Amino acid sequence: MLIAKESKRTIQFPTAFTILFIIMIVAIGLTWVVPAGSYSKLSYSSGDNTLQVASPFGDITTVAATQSELKKLDINIDIDQFINGTIRKPIAIPDTYQQLEQSPKGLGDIAVSMVEGTIEGADIIVFILILGGMIGVINKTGAFNAGLITLSEKTKGREFLFVALVCIVMALGGTTCGLEEEAVAFYPILVPIFLALGFDSIVCVGAIFLAASIGTAFSTINPFSVVIASNAAGISFTEGLGIRSFGLVVGTITVIGYLYWYCKKIKADPSFSYTYSDRESFKERFLKGKSLEEKVPFTVRRKIILFLFAIAFPMMVWGVSMGGWWFPQMAASFLTIAIIIIFISGLKEKEAVEAFTQGASELVAVSLIIGMARGVNIVLEQGMISDTILAYASDLVSGMHGSVFAVSQMFVFFLLGLVVPSSSGLAVLSMPIMAPLADTVGIPRDIVVSAYNWGQYAMLFLAPTGLVLVTLQMLDIPFNKWVKFVLPIVIFLLVFGSILLTAQVMML
Repeated sequence: MLIAKESKRTIQFPTAFTILFIIMIVAIGLTWVVPAGSYSKLSYSSGDNTLQVASPFGDITTVAATQSELKKLDINIDIDQFINGTIRKPIAIPDTYQQLEQSPKGLGDIAVSMVEGTIEGADIIVFILILGGMIGVINKTGAFNAGLITLSEKTKGREFLFVALVCIVMALGGTTCGLEEEAVAFYPILVPIFLALGFDSIVCVGAIFLAASIGTAFSTINPFSVVIASNAAGISFTEGLGIRSFGLVVGTITVIGYLYWYCKKIKADPSFSYTYSDRESFKERFLKGKSLEEKVPFTVRRKIILFLFAIAFPMMVWGVSMGGWWFPQMAASFLTIAIIIIFISGLKEKEAVEAFTQGASELVAVSLIIGMARGVNIVLEQGMISDTILAYASDLVSGMHGSVFAVSQMFVFFLLGLVVPSSSGLAVLSMPIMAPLADTVGIPRDIVVSAYNWGQYAMLFLAPTGLVLVTLQMLDIPFNKWVKFVLPIVIFLLVFGSILLTAQVMML
């Protein structure tokens, strides 16, 4: 008797490329439906020390770069913030929104915007490719494998301690210098370690991306988030510092506790892992088929190579927070270290070049995701609907009172985070509009800054136009599995943020 086997078809969730392509089409559709409009924008010209006002209709007016001129424009920001370069992007001028003639985009703009987005993101793309090349060289030397074997032997029975320490470091990096896009540099070195300790890909993203983002959500002195938002709101970033510091402690403990629960589950039953079906391909990708049972000598040369690799990261953090670095400088520092490693590796010239090229090629898909995500933002900007959405949002919360206003602001920023996934971009665009609304309801402007932080970052855990898809593409994690994992933290941030905002208003 023949028994026919029923073929089972599993429905696969779309890849990051398909998700962004769909979002691109939706964004193009919105440019036909949402009315076009713009605020007048103010920018500083260092060449002649003037302020330039660009009207929604394209007219440009030049005025002296003085505090009195800012006051005339109803902008409560210290003029020094423009002159010293703290505020570099054009900011929206309150009460200047004008509806404009519709500027819809077409299907032909899909490819154009993707290319423009890739060009716009060239700095971070080059950084990622150089990082991949350096990882490829180090893998070729065997230094990673030797170090992993040694680490796995020394951490038996205390595996989660390493996860907790990474969470704390990443959260501190997020709250102090906005360690997010730069966090992609940590995956190639930390992911094999997590695998050696018996964890899965979700734990890798949780300890790096999730912890860094919760730190950035509760930014204390992060210049790319709370500092620039406070400046654009016309207040000092030290206002509200206490409540944000308290939130940082609670948020970090919550993330560590959530990861501890998840790690305990997968240690007891590996099939509980949200990415259990992809575990073998994930291990093959990051461990390159090498067995951690096989002894690889941890020679002096390999120790020096890992030391050089390790110092690249504190150097990067120092450069961003203290040295004025951005992706070109970070890429140059990583390339310099890669060249030094090549010279001391003992590899032949051809071996080293092929290893660097192979390592870089493995991150090409990640780089293209960055270009596509920025392409979506370009469509929204060129369709001139971003300012319209901001104008509608400000009208929505205007006239509310007390804690209702504060919590509503947070949810408004939650939605705006999908449209403008850049923390500094949303700050300079929205704060001059949103912060003065706090004056009308009698609450301090730092409450609006907190609402901006917590609302936007709750969305950035999910927003496909932000860093999420870049991270998931790097680790080959389907978006739906990530949403299943991160949704409790999103809910926590919104609920906890609402409690903190309400408490701040009630204590006035």
